[in-house]
Amino acid sequence: MILEIAIIAFLMIVAIVLILLEIFLLPGITLAGIGGFIFAAGGIIYAYTAGAMIGHITLASSAIVFGLIFIWLLRAKSFNRIALKTDIDSKLTSSRDLGIQPGDEGITLSRLAPIGKARIKGITVEAKAQEELIDENTPVIVVRIDSYNIIVRLKNE
Repeated sequence: MILEIAIIAFLMIVAIVLILLEIFLLPGITLAGIGGFIFAAGGIIYAYTAGAMIGHITLASSAIVFGLIFIWLLRAKSFNRIALKTDIDSKLTSSRDLGIQPGDEGITLSRLAPIGKARIKGITVEAKAQEELIDENTPVIVVRIDSYNIIVRLKNE
């Protein structure tokens, strides 16, 4: 009987540790999470084969222990050392805010296939070819400006 309890305790401790590792440290679904669920299922099944009362006690106690450790780890300050704390403070500037207007001329800095880089009024922007692909270092003219797209076409010389 003591050996069975030791086996059940071992299975459930390993299961809890692996599942907590999966939740807090390992991204995605990994072998730790899969192994944790296998160990948990094995421990609970083994406990119920030893007796219904032992199975109930194992299920309840492992759920309580898991919940308490989970809550403690959520509140622990130790995760602040490994947590990503980068703030994104950049913003996307609308093409309309750059002062570029339809009819402005520029030159492509990269091939527009159909999107690439162009320099218009001294400003490097992302441009979109209206119809055809436009090669690098080709004069272009602004056809229209959507919120974040500058549509250009070949400049007719």
